Amino acid sequence: MTEQESARSIALGVFYCCAYIVASSLLINYNKFLLQLFPFPWELTALHMTTCTVLSWTLYALVPDLFPAMQRVTDRKMELLKSFVPLGCFFATALYASNKAYLYCSVAFLQFMKEGNVVLAFLLCCAVGLQRMDRVKGVVVIWILAGAWMCVHGELNFTMIGFVIQAISQFAECSKNVMGEYLMSSADFKLDPLTYTMFMAPVSLMFLSMGVAWTWDPFVLDAMKVNWHYLLPNALLAYALNLIIAVVLKNCSTMGFILAGMVKDILIVVVSSQLFGDPVSSLQYVGFSITLAGCGAWSLLKLSPNGGMALALRTLTGMPEEKGERQPLVPEKGSQKESA
Repeated sequence: MTEQESARSIALGVFYCCAYIVASSLLINYNKFLLQLFPFPWELTALHMTTCTVLSWTLYALVPDLFPAMQRVTDRKMELLKSFVPLGCFFATALYASNKAYLYCSVAFLQFMKEGNVVLAFLLCCAVGLQRMDRVKGVVVIWILAGAWMCVHGELNFTMIGFVIQAISQFAECSKNVMGEYLMSSADFKLDPLTYTMFMAPVSLMFLSMGVAWTWDPFVLDAMKVNWHYLLPNALLAYALNLIIAVVLKNCSTMGFILAGMVKDILIVVVSSQLFGDPVSSLQYVGFSITLAGCGAWSLLKLSPNGGMALALRTLTGMPEEKGERQPLVPEKGSQKESA
């Protein structure tokens, strides 16, 4: 890759991440607002996936050229759908639990908890062989976890049920992201973002439909009629966000996606505490700062495996110098196939 191509790749990665930050921040605050009027998280997430399914397959019928991967997997659709079953289950769980948590916790607290996604994603990547643990990474993991623990411990209105629901959401989300990155970059399928979303949405909807049937409330239909003008744009925004997430995972890797989430979380915490009055303790601000510093150190390790931060941590831990990570923050073309 030439210097010009490398700069273009980085610029595109930054653009995709910024689009994700804006869309995700809007949807988080929109969902928080909407759940006060429409307190049915199963039905809300099922509506999101119904919209994604209908729009994806409609777009494919009208403009099939936007789905280049479909030509390669036409004869393997059933095999691909089977691969999406665990992915759809994780995604449905993450969506439902994330929306459910808004009923118990403030937006700021939930964003504090999401700082642990860096650690969760890394450990899951280690489990599937995309990355590996060493002493330097172990120190940064403990660093981030210490700050995240302070954020949780300093919560003024802590509720255990909200904490547990959010933890389940984060584990499912990180599992979905790691598995989705593998499917999109795997030599067997090499999916493009639109094809990825088209297969993922109906599988997720299947699992969400089970939850809707299990918790069905006859007042749902009346609430939908009253709030349809809020539900429709919310569902369209959710579809746009799913496409953006797929593009970010395709071009920036799981860690790039998580780090973009860190920037998003900073903005959300500032807005929710300063504009919407969510209570935030001094201990949480300190813990948040420690966690962000740890995420910054992690970013430096990813971008410059032999830079000053890496050398300082290796010296501190007594670890000999070694080659960098197997998976860069913004992967070069063709590198995802090798790392997968």
